[in-house]
Amino acid sequence: MTETQIAVATDDLWVAMRRHTQARIGLGRAGSALPTRHRLELQTAHAAARDAVHSPFEPEVVAAGLGAMPTVRVRSAAGDRLTYLQRPDLGRRLDATDRAHLPGGDWDVVFVVADGLSSRAVHEHAATMVRETVARLPGWSVAPVVLAEQARVALGDDIASAMGAAMVVVLVGERPGMSAADSLGAYLTYRPVPGVTTDADRNCLSNIRPPLGLTYEVAAGKLAGLMGRGRELGRTGVELKDEDDQIDVIDRPL
Repeated sequence: MTETQIAVATDDLWVAMRRHTQARIGLGRAGSALPTRHRLELQTAHAAARDAVHSPFEPEVVAAGLGAMPTVRVRSAAGDRLTYLQRPDLGRRLDATDRAHLPGGDWDVVFVVADGLSSRAVHEHAATMVRETVARLPGWSVAPVVLAEQARVALGDDIASAMGAAMVVVLVGERPGMSAADSLGAYLTYRPVPGVTTDADRNCLSNIRPPLGLTYEVAAGKLAGLMGRGRELGRTGVELKDEDDQIDVIDRPL
């Protein structure tokens, strides 16, 4: 084969491989840099990631998607976005005034929709995930959905404790990457204790963002399965495994 034929064959190989991954592979070079097209795509992805982090959370968007489900709005102790980004500890604590207004009850679970690091992910995916998951929890007492601003995952511990919920599910916008700025994560914790519970006590489902990530049906099925199993065991985290032979995945509402 000539050098030209080898180059063409190599390019065709990379094109075929790129169909199966979102990773940036085999982009080639223009001198010592990326080709212009790929450089512009990279800059666009970087801008989308920055926008996802800094775009304001709109609780009313999520509330509208939840339909008739009751909601409560809270803020963390981080008063603004800059403080939230610079002080992760404040994003894990409830605003004292908002804590006093949370309703109490004997709830099996409370769902917390938290902006996290991608409001876009929350706006696009959180409401459907809540609805799909609740549909798979017959007989569970579900607290009003808490819409939390400037919130990190551990804020759910404070919320569950204040409301008297046995379990908390935090749906949060994940840190944007260069191939995904709209990824939603779901963090499940049984009997959380603020300041004591650690990440080892949680289960996480990541990359919920159809059609390129987990679909709502699969993610909700896995989450509901984990919740049921966690309630039976009386714990979540490293001792609760997400394995097909242990957890039934329900693809449709019961």
